[in-house]
Amino acid sequence: MTRIAIVLAAGQGKRMKSKLYKVLHPVCGTPMVSHVLKAVKQASCERAVVIVGHGAEAVQAHLGDAAEYVLQAEQLGTGHAVLQAEAQLGGVDGTTVIVCGDTPLVTGNTLEEMIALHEREGAAATVMTADMDPPTGYGRVIRGESGEVMRIVEQKDCSPAEAAVREINTGTYCFDNRKLFAALAQVTNNNAQGEYYLTDVIGILQNQGDRVSAYKAADHAEAIGVNDRVVLAEAERLMRRRIAKAHMLNGVTIIDPEHTYIEADVTIGADTVLYPGTMLRGRTAIGEGCIIGPSADLKDTTVGSGTTVRQSTTDEAEIGEACSIGPFAYLRPGTKLADQVKVGDFVELKNTTVGEGSKIPHLSYVGDATVGSNVNIGCGAITANYDGYNKSRTEIGDDSFIGSNANLIAPVTIGKGAYVVAGSTITNNVGDNDMAIARERQVNKPGYAEKLRARARAKKERN
Repeated sequence: MTRIAIVLAAGQGKRMKSKLYKVLHPVCGTPMVSHVLKAVKQASCERAVVIVGHGAEAVQAHLGDAAEYVLQAEQLGTGHAVLQAEAQLGGVDGTTVIVCGDTPLVTGNTLEEMIALHEREGAAATVMTADMDPPTGYGRVIRGESGEVMRIVEQKDCSPAEAAVREINTGTYCFDNRKLFAALAQVTNNNAQGEYYLTDVIGILQNQGDRVSAYKAADHAEAIGVNDRVVLAEAERLMRRRIAKAHMLNGVTIIDPEHTYIEADVTIGADTVLYPGTMLRGRTAIGEGCIIGPSADLKDTTVGSGTTVRQSTTDEAEIGEACSIGPFAYLRPGTKLADQVKVGDFVELKNTTVGEGSKIPHLSYVGDATVGSNVNIGCGAITANYDGYNKSRTEIGDDSFIGSNANLIAPVTIGKGAYVVAGSTITNNVGDNDMAIARERQVNKPGYAEKLRARARAKKERN
């Protein structure tokens, strides 16, 4: 039997007060609609149809070929939205899951359990419900005397007795696909909103004698629909907690989960320790036995096992095993470090490859460079890689030594085992095992310091 998912993503989300369409707002680094699409695919849905409206081009551009698309040109309610897919899906035999694109906390496991219940009971429809206190803003699930679902009433249409019900409709359903579209043809817009409600299908199926089941989600957080920035922040908090818990159960130590921020696509090896203030973003991958933080911000970065990163920022960097980074280092895109590399305080690297065992301990900038193995770059050394128009590379050979406060004016090559004396400005290539010194010869003028001070005092008095 075919499993189909329909994801409702046509709303503009005016309460978000944003130029970004609602379902594209990220939760833990991933747009809400992507979380939902991932969940339905984890629930073995063979087809995923996204109903788009406002921001259709932006949503399609983000999701690409991960889904099929149907346009709801005019937003006339959830029932109307699903009906737009009739041409594509109306004749298919199977189970259809309908889920809102602004419910990023719904999980594939929960959807799988709901579908299994639906198919096991041979239901025409199954409603995912949850207990919510207070239930404000959600449709209420009205049950019969034997506990069966009779109907769903939107809040604006509730009687006082119905409004007091705490079991809410999460907006996620399973339907027999053919019966769904047959019932949608009978839905009217005779309600307070003047819209075609998908929830009316439940009453229609009940009235014609079809079975309607309910699956109550164990975690009411999966029901949260994001309609404004306040709820967006709450969804972020809950998902962050869920992500942290999963990593801790897999052997990661998180000293303070409430102050550690891990996005959805991050992977972390066992026995790694995360200290407070750490942010792991994008597709960052951390190896085993690492120490990350405090206050480390890693984006799209790979970190080898046994590495320490403290109070530093990395972006699209590759860091090898047993490296030491920070504090206050900045690894920019294109940085690739081999194993056992040390990058110390206030060091910035960009588009640079550093060989095994090399050290850049402090206060240096190395950009557009290739640094060999076992190189030592002293305090304050820089590669001058930009002439205002072009970027040029610096090549530093294995086992070389770059003295403090040296300027390497690219393009330039420093040979293997070479020695650049502190304070030098190097404009020409240095051969293997050569020593280079390029600085003005020191001249001492006895007693001249007092003359300089007297001159300065006189100038101050004149002013």
